[in-house]
Amino acid sequence: MGNNEGYAFATWTSFIEESQIRALLKYNVKYYFAGGKPGIVPTGVFAKIMADLSERYKKDPAMALDDLNYGPTAGQPYFLKTLAERLCRVRGLPIDCETQWERVCITNGSQQAIYALLDTLIDPGDVIVTPSPSYLGFLVPAVKLGARVITVPTDLDGIMPEYVDKAIRVSEEKFGKTPDMVYVVPESDNPKGTTLPWKRRQSLFDICESHKILILEDAAYAEIQFKKTPKPIKSLDKENERVAYLGTTSKEAAVLRVGYSVLPDSVKEQVMKDKGYLDLCTSSFVQRILDEYYRKYIDEAMRVAVPKYKERCAAMAKAIDADFPAGERTDPTGGFFIWWRSEKRDFDSSEFMQRVAIPNDVMYVPGGPFYPISGFRLTDDGTDLVASVPEPNTMRLGFSFEEPKLIAEGIGRLGKLLSKEL
Repeated sequence: MGNNEGYAFATWTSFIEESQIRALLKYNVKYYFAGGKPGIVPTGVFAKIMADLSERYKKDPAMALDDLNYGPTAGQPYFLKTLAERLCRVRGLPIDCETQWERVCITNGSQQAIYALLDTLIDPGDVIVTPSPSYLGFLVPAVKLGARVITVPTDLDGIMPEYVDKAIRVSEEKFGKTPDMVYVVPESDNPKGTTLPWKRRQSLFDICESHKILILEDAAYAEIQFKKTPKPIKSLDKENERVAYLGTTSKEAAVLRVGYSVLPDSVKEQVMKDKGYLDLCTSSFVQRILDEYYRKYIDEAMRVAVPKYKERCAAMAKAIDADFPAGERTDPTGGFFIWWRSEKRDFDSSEFMQRVAIPNDVMYVPGGPFYPISGFRLTDDGTDLVASVPEPNTMRLGFSFEEPKLIAEGIGRLGKLLSKEL
């Protein structure tokens, strides 16, 4: 591919656009329900951590030099040990935090882990199964790297394992290939906000175990839960062979761009090799800050933050029910998002947002980007594949950033605009 300047760009640049969520950051509106920006960050805690570190650095220049230097690609051992302890104690991952802490590795955000996993495991033509809709930060890199994406139906409890099983069989019939990966966000998934019940987690694990398929378990919202949720799928992976488990500090600490993972050993080795070429290493200084946070402050920070996020979610759900026209919404147990679908199938939420919502100071994310730009959808009877097409009458509404009063106002305004339109 060429252009007027004579540069030849890679093929993907011609069919992949900027992330719609990234593009929306340029707008400044009063009622912001678009990107999943954390609105409750323990800023005072981080100020204290940095003030304490400042004093320690003055007394111990050698420590300061170490923290302000290059470090191991997979992460600083002290931080990996801290994360391993929490993953074992709080999340129930089957690792011995004393002897198996090296199973934990870090990346620059969980987004880098997603990209590196795809880059490491996927060749053009390989097959991936995802829920429909699914996180666009997974879908776009998958398509960019040449994967054939098969989306399967979801309901208010998330991905439906029986359809995953059917998708595997159809992939083997149509493509002569068993899928390489199944992607799932079990807690309050992005974009729908649904949480996978324990029985479905078990079924999904058993299906992937029997077909030797990797599960990519994206646990981005595991700490932001309003009630007790089932154990991770990774808790079933006693041999550390079947599940790549991804977490992130961005939702539960601050957006310092550190993701943490527990990957099967052979996968971890290749992913860390890839990371070394992507970024050399993650900032040691940032790891030091986060180590202090996870050792001393996270439990109290979550006790404060989670009820506040719950209030915001409740305010949004109440306003949708009161002011939106006919349609259906999800009822999240946590996370940052509610998904709404208009009963009018010909409604285009993307066109409506540009023409009506943004001029009225309201912003959300239209549902279209959460479907693959090219790929396949399993038919309702589970026997065939058809081209995947977006559902334009949907939207993702983020409740994480604004205060409850502003959420009620903004969703009320959006509801009135939608009712007038529809």
